[in-house]
Formats: sequence, C-alpha cells, structure tokens
Amino acid sequence: MIFYPQERIGLFIDGSNLYAAARSLGFDIDYKRLLDLFAQKGQLIRAFYYTALIEDQEYSPIRPLVDWLDYNGYTMVTKPTKEFTDAAGRRKIKGNMDIELAIDVMEMAQHLDHVVIFSGDGDFRRLVDAVQRKGVRVTVVSTVKSNPPMVADELRRQADNFIELTELEGTIARKVQPRRDDGHPEIDDHPDHPELDDFDFE
Repeated sequence: MIFYPQERIGLFIDGSNLYAAARSLGFDIDYKRLLDLFAQKGQLIRAFYYTALIEDQEYSPIRPLVDWLDYNGYTMVTKPTKEFTDAAGRRKIKGNMDIELAIDVMEMAQHLDHVVIFSGDGDFRRLVDAVQRKGVRVTVVSTVKSNPPMVADELRRQADNFIELTELEGTIARKVQPRRDDGHPEIDDHPDHPELDDFDFE
C-alpha cells in the first residue's frame, strides 16, 4: 500500500459491495480493525459507510451493524430500499448507493489528498478520473481472486493504486472467538454483517 504519513485520507465504503467481496473470499470484516489500519497510514479525516435499509421490516438484520458503525468512528449514509417485481415475477430489492458515494467523494475532495474507495463497481471509473484531475490520489480496494472477479478492469486501471482484499485479510478479518468452558462462543460486541442472500442490490 502506498500511503504517506502527511496525507489526508478519506474512506468511502460501498457496504453491500465490500460485504459480497469479503464473503466470496470466505472471511468477515472487523470494521474496527479496518479503521485502525488506515488511521495508521496517514491523517484519517473521515470514513463513510454506505448501505440501504429495508424500512418496512419489523427487525432489520443490518440495523445492529449500522448502529455499531455509527458509534465507532464511521459516518453512516443510508436510504430506504425500493422493492419491485421483475419481468420473471421475482421480488427484488433496489438499494444502490452509487450516487450518494459519488457526491460525497466530490464534495470531500478539496479536503483530502487520498481517497480510498471500497468497491469494484466499474461505474466509479469516471468518478475516480474526475477526482484525480483535482489532484487527489485514488486507491481502490476490492478483489480479483473471487470467481468471477469483483473489481471491474476499467476501475482498477483508472485508480492510482489497487489493493487486493485478500492481502488485507490477515489485518482486517474478524478473529474467531474462543469458546467458553460451557461450549458457547464468547460474546463479541462487534455485530456481523447480515445475510443479504434474499435480495438483489442493484
């Protein structure tokens, strides 16, 4: 990773995209360890986390994570999902946060030297180009080790640096909790990211 101690750094995390990438590699992310890692790389100005919330559910499985991140150094950006039925009659949930992330990157660019985008979405290529023309360096964090690769080739080429998620696994993966004498795992105050298999986030 190419970072400089004097750099002002901003993290922009596409929540569902990063979750899918880590899950495809077989590990869960410890968001406290992730924040600590980049805080050591320079002056961490802000860490944004983007996710859509299913509002009409009595209990939203993502709510504990959102609350935990909100209290532990992240700036949460959320919006309600939209439900629709596709041509095949399947229920789909639309929860795209690309616009929100792009606007925040552009607004924050004047206060940053280095933008780190946690997403492999090729739609961000033009955003990366625009920010680079403002003199800001851009690093993309995703993976080519999944099948299929999670990062779009055009985004990877446009970025100044690409960090392969598997290279961070040893530093940011959640540690397996030891079991107590009664056979139950220790309570962890860091919530899991919920399973989102029932929904298509487009």
